[in-house]
Amino acid sequence: MNDESLLGQIGSFVQHHRLDQNKTQDALARAAGISRSTLSLLERGETVTLATLIRVLRVLDQLQVMDVFSVEPSISPLALVKLQKEKRQRARGKTK
Repeated sequence: MNDESLLGQIGSFVQHHRLDQNKTQDALARAAGISRSTLSLLERGETVTLATLIRVLRVLDQLQVMDVFSVEPSISPLALVKLQKEKRQRARGKTK
């Protein structure tokens, strides 16, 4: 997908959820703290800031779409072997 297609898809997503919640552009824009014209740009697939998109998604209660960007920390196989090597193998008895 090219950039224009992705922007259009995001705009359609926002418009769909706005209409599904029976909100006007003006009401959604006021709740998100942006202008109605900026929301209109977003819905038409024009370029807007990421902060604007996040504000709109928050008001529409659709922030779960951002979950795809979460990064789970992973450990490399070599680091895992090193950690296992350092793990205690035996318990030491009490010394007198």
